[in-house]
Amino acid sequence: MTDLKWWQTAIFYQIYPRSFADGNGDGSGDFPGMIAKLDYLQALGVNAIWLSPHFPSPNWDCGYDISDYCGVAPEYGTLADFRRFLDGLHQRGMRLILDLVLNHTSDEHPWFLESKSSRDNPKADWYVWADTPPNNWQSCFDGEAWTYTPERGQYYYHYFMQQQPDLNWHSPAVKQAMWDAARFWLELGVDGFRLDAIGTIYEDPDLTPHDAPVNLAELRRLSETASTPAEIQRKDKYWEDLFRHQIGQPGLHALMKELRAVVDEYPGDRMLVGEDEDIAYLGEGEDELNIVFNFPLMRADRITPDHIRRNQRERLALLDELPVRGWPCNTLGNHDSSRISTRFGDREHEVELARLNAALVLTLRGTPFLYNGEEIGMTDLIITEPGQLRDTMAVWYHQQMIADLGVDPAEAALRAGEMTRDKNRTPFQWADAPNGGFCPPGVQPWLPVNPDFSAGVNAADQETDPDSFLNYYRRLIAVRKASPALTGGEYQPLDEHAKDYFAFLRTTDDQTVLVALNYASKPVQNTAPLPGSILRKLFSSHHRPADTAAGDLSLAPFEVYIAEVGR
Repeated sequence: MTDLKWWQTAIFYQIYPRSFADGNGDGSGDFPGMIAKLDYLQALGVNAIWLSPHFPSPNWDCGYDISDYCGVAPEYGTLADFRRFLDGLHQRGMRLILDLVLNHTSDEHPWFLESKSSRDNPKADWYVWADTPPNNWQSCFDGEAWTYTPERGQYYYHYFMQQQPDLNWHSPAVKQAMWDAARFWLELGVDGFRLDAIGTIYEDPDLTPHDAPVNLAELRRLSETASTPAEIQRKDKYWEDLFRHQIGQPGLHALMKELRAVVDEYPGDRMLVGEDEDIAYLGEGEDELNIVFNFPLMRADRITPDHIRRNQRERLALLDELPVRGWPCNTLGNHDSSRISTRFGDREHEVELARLNAALVLTLRGTPFLYNGEEIGMTDLIITEPGQLRDTMAVWYHQQMIADLGVDPAEAALRAGEMTRDKNRTPFQWADAPNGGFCPPGVQPWLPVNPDFSAGVNAADQETDPDSFLNYYRRLIAVRKASPALTGGEYQPLDEHAKDYFAFLRTTDDQTVLVALNYASKPVQNTAPLPGSILRKLFSSHHRPADTAAGDLSLAPFEVYIAEVGR
């Protein structure tokens, strides 16, 4: 325990700034709003914040198209506001990491404006240019990956949307400019970075065409309609074939070593977490990233005991095989995926399953990442009015379904509402008040607010309810932080053939903790094969005595039970 870094013991909380807290009443989140909620974050118990992009941007991709890496978007506030937010976190013992988008800029970034102006300007090679489209590559957002620019008479490459041209990382000047941007924020005192889409930084140098028999729109439609095992298998193969030459190319590890060297110039154990699941990015332990996400844990229609056990067995084994043992990092939600209450629910027990899955993330070995709003049980909001969509990817797909795929407009609207990331980015629900308390009455929020704020899914109502989602998260977080075994202990699965419940131990030299999660709607018996042990309750979602003989333990339906193991 004494050797753990701050990022190993931290509980991270992702803030999506546009949707978190509106401080100036314009319908969009901002730094004044975030500053006003610092005490809320402290009371929740999280001790590290991942802030999604706050930089100036035309917002074609909700801030991931950056036009100035060293500024603050005017709609969020000023650099002075950012400093107040950072200082407020540090004063409360919390850390801050920023989203660093390495793959691309906005097409309105001054670098790109200069690069596209002529073929002989100083930044001519800062992006990826071709006289004619050299292959049939697709953008993962909006169709063709090559877009023509008349000023230069050439095509530029973009893995994401056409407003997000890819940087040419083979240019030393690009590296220097991006490392200088990272240093700008490190010198201000930020504690590290979450690295966006690192696998897309380099492309196949031979520009090999893909051999998938579909384009992006057709593949998205196939993903919606595939139902048989053969169709699902074919769909997965097409996704791999479509982008295989555009991701995971040579050069990435050398680049991550360079970035790690930049970060290590600064004191305080600054850290890097990659938006990737490949543990190879952990390098030799001290030379690349600190952690990567356990995305395979999320890759299921339902979270089941079998799925969790298999995930942990495979994931931890891979981390153990690294030259320096890797540190896990677990999450079930973020701004790009459905909320856990919706994604892993069964339309009957969403609340119970969401509470179980929260406990899972907060008790598994490794660093947990939470997404703003999940602590009050926020759910997806399907926006079926296309005019209300703000996710450009969904707007494009809606248009393609009608124009090119012949889909009925009503179905196209529904499908776009289901696939869009807007559904899980709706404004935070602070109160049972107009606009969910996110912004003043009469002000239109940037996205519709989920109307379930009036049914108790809001922070104010849950504040005083001891059985609320919010207080459930607070208690779980407090138990984790107070337990050396849950914070840094080893993991040992128990009863590995149980279908209805997942039980495991977390152990240090001085403490052993049992975690038992019943995923069934019925009681289960004999869940702790620990003969002669006494279980001292640390947490339970069910009323039970403080001490229980291990041999007498049974779990109530959907119970979360955490206990210290003693004799």
